[in-house]
This record gives sequence, C-alpha cells and structure tokens, in this order.
Amino acid sequence: MTKNDSTYFVLHAKSEQFYWEGNGQLSIKTFFNGKAHYKTNKGFFAVEESRYLLLNEGAYTISIDEPKVVESFCLFFKDGFAEEVLHSLKETNDCLLSDPFKDTSSIGFFEKTYHKNSILSSQLENFMQILPNLDIDSVGYEEQFHKIMYSILNEHLNTYTEIESLHAIRNSTREELYRRVSIAHDYIRSYFNQPIKLEEVAKVACLSPNHLLRTYNQIYGRTPHQHISEFRIQKAKQLLSKVDKNMTDITFELVASRQVV
Repeated sequence: MTKNDSTYFVLHAKSEQFYWEGNGQLSIKTFFNGKAHYKTNKGFFAVEESRYLLLNEGAYTISIDEPKVVESFCLFFKDGFAEEVLHSLKETNDCLLSDPFKDTSSIGFFEKTYHKNSILSSQLENFMQILPNLDIDSVGYEEQFHKIMYSILNEHLNTYTEIESLHAIRNSTREELYRRVSIAHDYIRSYFNQPIKLEEVAKVACLSPNHLLRTYNQIYGRTPHQHISEFRIQKAKQLLSKVDKNMTDITFELVASRQVV
C-alpha cells in the first residue's frame, strides 16, 4: 500500500496460530484472550491484553501461537492523519481558521507497548461493538479513529515526562535514550519467561550494559532484573488461578535457571 492510497481500516479477527510479514501503515495492535509477538527493525514486542503496540509505518512480522483462540483488533491510520489531529490540538482557533490545511511535520512515535488505560479500553470496546453496523465511508466510522487518535497522542505526549527524568543535556539525546531503553523494556516483556542475560538485553538496545542499567533505573525506577522477577510473579499468579495448572506446569512455563545479572 502506498501513501497515496492509504486509508483507515480495521483488522478484527480470531486465530490460534498466525504468521504474517510485510509493510504496514501507522497502526495500533490490541489483542484479547492471549498475546501476539511482533518484530520490527527496532525490536521485539509481546502484546498482551492489558497493553497495545504502536507501530510507525514500515516493515514488521507478527506471530500468534497460543493454545486458545486469540482475538485481534488492530487499527490502521491513513498517512498524515496523526499529524493532522495533533495540529488541531496544539494550534489556536485563529491559526486553524486562517490555515486549516497547513502542512505539518511528521510525528516520530515511540514504537513500544503502552498500558491500555480505561479511556482507550472503553473506546476500543465501543468501536468493536458498533463496527458491524458502520459503513466504512460514513462519518461515524471516521469519528472512531479521531477519538482513538486523541488518546494515542495524549499518551505520546505523556511519555515526555519520563524522558525528562533522563540525565542528558540535549532533548534529542534524551529522546534517543528513551527509545533504546524502551526497546530493552519490551524485549524483557517478550522473553521474561526465558533465560535472559544482561549483555543480550543491552545489545538489543544498542547500549553498553552499564549505560543500560543506569538509564533503565532512571526511567522505570527499578532494574531489568527486578522487572523480570516482577513479570514472572505476575505470570505465576495468573497460572495459579487456572484450575488445570499445577506447580510442575508453572515451573516449566517460568524458566528461572538464569536471570539478568
């Protein structure tokens, strides 16, 4: 799909196993009753039900391999849409009236998984419910993309609070550090139940191990090792809540022989 023919569209499907690779538009990926794994030239991402993945335009792969049916609800935005919405939010009414179609600079979204807050969750659930009754050329259909983009942009702007916590002089340096540490964070989220070494995580983020440790703690207030332990405990609690899982099953699912050191 080229920039000239890009448009809004929704991918709503169910599958236990799935694989695809190719190029896509700016999009958000959400899943229910399981998770999906993504790989881009930036990193690795595991998208769980409580989170969503924001991907810029470009190449990626997706894989689903779950014991039960996973429901996907992914939204794709037409080229320039995010910039248009952000422009309308930032500019004054006078500016918007005098030049409503002013060209805007491209937004470099932070490609990572985000927490799906209550507002966005409600918007997505509502869109899923009314989607079968909406004409894709209708005003109501396009309105849903505007509402959801507002939430995405608000979260994007909120990330700058975390960026300001980094000890760097230049804004561009802080943003690049944030992008790299976010890659490390999502890598840990993707593979916390497998043996992970600090050197491996640092390599994925293109940072030295020491630089990663210092910067990671500045952003998240905990170390990679602490996050891995936290994610494993959360996963163990989820598994314990299932009547068909015993301690042996859980032990095999949560590999703890090697940790980040």
